[in-house]
Amino acid sequence: MSTRKSIFITGGGSGIGRAIAKYFGDRGYFVGLGDIDQKGMDETLALIGNGFTFSVKFDVRDRAAWDEALDAFATAAGGQINVLANNAGIPIGGSLIENSIDEIERCLDINLKGVLFGAQAVYPYLKAAAPDSCLLNTASAAGIYGTPGASVYTATKFGVRGITESLDGEWAEDNIKVRSLMPSFIDTPLLDHTPNAQSNQGIRERVTEAGLEITPVEEVAKAAWEAVHGDRLHTTVGKTAKQLAFASRWMPGRLRKQTRASARPLGK
Repeated sequence: MSTRKSIFITGGGSGIGRAIAKYFGDRGYFVGLGDIDQKGMDETLALIGNGFTFSVKFDVRDRAAWDEALDAFATAAGGQINVLANNAGIPIGGSLIENSIDEIERCLDINLKGVLFGAQAVYPYLKAAAPDSCLLNTASAAGIYGTPGASVYTATKFGVRGITESLDGEWAEDNIKVRSLMPSFIDTPLLDHTPNAQSNQGIRERVTEAGLEITPVEEVAKAAWEAVHGDRLHTTVGKTAKQLAFASRWMPGRLRKQTRASARPLGK
């Protein structure tokens, strides 16, 4: 079995996944990527350059594909998986009544079921590698307090937060770390998407108009490293996320009033 630690990252073809891959690769990890975007994964791997890389094209909604992908990665990495970064996700915004059935189901399947399937599939590998193992789930500031104009996305990220807390308890006796990242608006290609099919205004434009900060993606990668190697269950990333976490705990009434006063669904 290899002594080099390994990390498998879904959504590794761009954005947060790419930043995490580079950060861990630069620090000696064997890096594996899973994505539906092979070109994006190839570009990510080219940025690492340590020679210890792997990629597999698959859809996180496919439970059987998870087993195949992780088995192939474990073989390539010398028989072990130390970290799964359950990072693949898509945005969706707009008021709930604007969201189509297809948009809702796709977001739920990728952001929520994909995380559950990944955790289920990687469990035996993380158990074998414990105590040097970690399940790292990408949640969101939207999993701290409900976001108007993003009810479906918010539901998935509250779900990811809940999964993290549940598995932290379930897997404690196996000495497997379970952690989540809760970033606010991060400078990735996802911000350039429109929030739903009925909108023609990008998410980045809405964030800028609202006067909210956009955090460099490298900050998320650093937070991922600290989460995997530290003791904190949830790690907030970015000013907005930290403010939400503080307000939801210490000023819930004021936060509710501010949220209702500022509510303007994405895409409007």
